[in-house]
Amino acid sequence: SNTCASPALRKFIFYTLGLCSRYGNSYRLTTAVGEKVTFTTAMTPPVTPFLVVTWSFVDSKDDNINIITSSTEDITGPAYTDRITLFRSTGSLELRNLTLHDGGEYNVLIIPDGQVQQKGSCRLEMHVPVSNVTVTVSNTDLVEFNSSVSLSCSSSGSSLSFLWLNGSSEVTASDRVQFTDGNSTLTVINVTRYDQGPFRCRVSNPVSDGTSDPVNLSISFGPENINLTPSPSEEWYDEGSDISLICSADSRPAALFYWFLNGSLLSDTGAELINIQMSQSGNYSCRAFNNKTLRYETSQVSAVTALGVTISSPAAVLIEDKSSTNLTCEASGSISSTVWMKDGKSLYSSNRVSFSVDNRVVFIQPVHSSDRGTYQCQASNPVSTMTAAFNLTVNFGPHNVSIIGPSAAPLGQRVTLQCTAESVPPANFSWMFNGKETPVNNSVYIIEMLGAENTGNYTCLARNMVTTLENSTVLNLKGKKN
Repeated sequence: SNTCASPALRKFIFYTLGLCSRYGNSYRLTTAVGEKVTFTTAMTPPVTPFLVVTWSFVDSKDDNINIITSSTEDITGPAYTDRITLFRSTGSLELRNLTLHDGGEYNVLIIPDGQVQQKGSCRLEMHVPVSNVTVTVSNTDLVEFNSSVSLSCSSSGSSLSFLWLNGSSEVTASDRVQFTDGNSTLTVINVTRYDQGPFRCRVSNPVSDGTSDPVNLSISFGPENINLTPSPSEEWYDEGSDISLICSADSRPAALFYWFLNGSLLSDTGAELINIQMSQSGNYSCRAFNNKTLRYETSQVSAVTALGVTISSPAAVLIEDKSSTNLTCEASGSISSTVWMKDGKSLYSSNRVSFSVDNRVVFIQPVHSSDRGTYQCQASNPVSTMTAAFNLTVNFGPHNVSIIGPSAAPLGQRVTLQCTAESVPPANFSWMFNGKETPVNNSVYIIEMLGAENTGNYTCLARNMVTTLENSTVLNLKGKKN
């Protein structure tokens, strides 16, 4: 049992729901509001009842207040009616429904029959239990090394002590960590990513404790430790290979990646090189950007070399009989021979087609509609053979304009006229009837019900908007009786 008595009366022992401890030469009892306390003496019940048992209370103003005086009758103080029980045989006292005002010094006086009076005292400390522990944060959206944050802890209760936890570890003061307002406020200066939490505030007093819900901080950092890795990793790649360039960086939030080829920003943000061509060879790098920290970091350079063959041609719009062009076979490495094909067949020189001395260039002067199609360049050396293809477009026409439809049809019948023409790009069409323009401007002219007024000459005019040429044809439509 816990002892709570004056040095002069050690045989008085007090038990309580709280804690009774000795401080120097005095005894102190600690308990919570709303609880009850029982002071139980070690006095043996006498044969003859005690003459007098008196309990009194000294409040914060040093006023001595009677709790109960029991002799031939019981005199109970007004503040203790229905709150106390005196055990007359031992002089013990139970005090219930404790409030903050019950804190102070309690004294007991017992006068046994025919014996010396006995005295004892104990100080009762009252506390409000800890409850409603909450943490508020000045800012949860933080940038590493730039931002500071304050966490404030509040709680109901009395005589509160505050302790801060980061995860399961106690937070201690340092050059970046400060405690103010009796440790109820935690300030972290120039936060780092390791300050994200979860933070908890643990509040305690001599009778209870409580812990807040966890609070996590969002701390943006990076990018850093950027790395660029090609997959697969090769010294060179065959043209047509698929390559993945993988860029990684430590960053929160996730970094945005931008890609560069030979120092120039690429239009897309991906690094999947599908069917790689020689023109895509060069030094690749990536740049990671964090839109919260506004910081960026650029990777090392990764050289990508594609070996292969390509066909190039001057970027121009080719018009039949007006334009000329050339096709150049460009190959990486040493080339011992070059063979040209068109639409899968060998290409030979003619009055319009000629070759350079090394056979790497084809000249077509002028182009004809028959020159359109797929050209192939097959470049060979003693080790390998590589082939490239190029689609050549020649704009021509319109040629061979014709109208598909009847030249005579029964009156009252639906008649459809279809105009066709050989043309690249496809021709635009318009129609005339008996020399007058009609609102029809597509390749199909429909007469819902043929009448005498619909018979006559239908002219289809085809126009090529690139060659600026036009051609027409006429169909004489006659009506016949059923």
